[in-house]
Amino acid sequence: MRTSRSSSVSSSTSATSETMESHQIFVKLPSNETIPLILPTATPLTHLLHLLSLRLSTPPSTLRLTHAGHHLTPSTSLSTMPQNATLALSFPIRGGAPKKTRCTFKDCKEAAQKIVGDCSFCQGKFCGKHRMLEDHKCTGLEDCKKESHERNADRLNAERTIAVKGI
Repeated sequence: MRTSRSSSVSSSTSATSETMESHQIFVKLPSNETIPLILPTATPLTHLLHLLSLRLSTPPSTLRLTHAGHHLTPSTSLSTMPQNATLALSFPIRGGAPKKTRCTFKDCKEAAQKIVGDCSFCQGKFCGKHRMLEDHKCTGLEDCKKESHERNADRLNAERTIAVKGI
């Protein structure tokens, strides 16, 4: 069902469409509302997405257009579509299962281990192979060695036996 409601976009471009070749298209929204638009034939899809995003108050990056079951790329022009074509507008699906955290070591694609794979020095998340500081070439390795050395020195000083002379 196509509505006869005119679009503010088509009225703003109607003055320039007299001199340029125009193209009428219909954009069907997920709510089954249809928006008729008259645009210049050379209009790129990015411009159409921008106009629709202004009308729907959503960012253009979240809008997807399909024609005859095929997703349209941003470089598509209206000149490649037939006159009175109906484009379907859709939004990307949100939600789903959370993504697995992957190892942050260079080319490793393994899943990161929870808790034991977290490096407190570089804040990376690593798999079983790269969880040790030496294995993932941690940037905080020197700090770790220094901290460990100071901790051991303090412990040895606390346990030091003091010999009393003269007894």
